[in-house]
Amino acid sequence: MTLPGATARIAVIGIGNVHRRDDGVGWTVVAGLGLRRLPRETRLLSTDGDPARLIGAWEGASLALLVDAAHARPCRPGHVHRLRLHDVLSHGTYGATSSHGFAVRDAVQLAHVLGRLPGELLVYAVEAAETGHGTGLSPSVAAAVGPLIARIEQDLDRHARASP
Repeated sequence: MTLPGATARIAVIGIGNVHRRDDGVGWTVVAGLGLRRLPRETRLLSTDGDPARLIGAWEGASLALLVDAAHARPCRPGHVHRLRLHDVLSHGTYGATSSHGFAVRDAVQLAHVLGRLPGELLVYAVEAAETGHGTGLSPSVAAAVGPLIARIEQDLDRHARASP
């Protein structure tokens, strides 16, 4: 809940590990957003996906956007899935594809039980090609970064215009 007259807080959270190839896509997107002109209430963070850190990062936010690598079958490297809170909680769509041992879905479910969810939650899951040791994104995932940054900017602008 935002107090009257207070600025709504937005959290954009990149999840992953830049030393695991495409698993670094979340951090890469957040770094790219850091070079853009964003609504002043936007906070950019990168994390390894630890549930306590995720919940702490979005606590009090009117909007939280998560960017993470995902695995899917069949694999379409660079394909971006945009999921809302309801999708993550009810169907488990994202939790089954997360590239992390403790799925983001589990952190969302825990936050739901604890009453610590953001006002709105969007998850961008980018299908990964390579998550082995090493740095640098695969070509297909790297090609998805620019369009994803533009899409997130649209979400941030939409939210900023809708906030009092």
